Amino acid sequence: MGCFRVLLAIIFPPLAVIGRGCGSFIIVFLLTLCGWVPGVIAALIILNNPN
Repeated sequence: MGCFRVLLAIIFPPLAVIGRGCGSFIIVFLLTLCGWVPGVIAALIILNNPN
């Protein structure tokens, strides 16, 4: 998890996980629509997962 991805996850979470697949992008996008904090948390969790 690079510094650029972490900053991107904080600024705009869906864009940070776009390389992890369509499902991750949609989940993070919906959580970001519900609130910024849940989107950031989900993006950081997805980026921290090595799989």
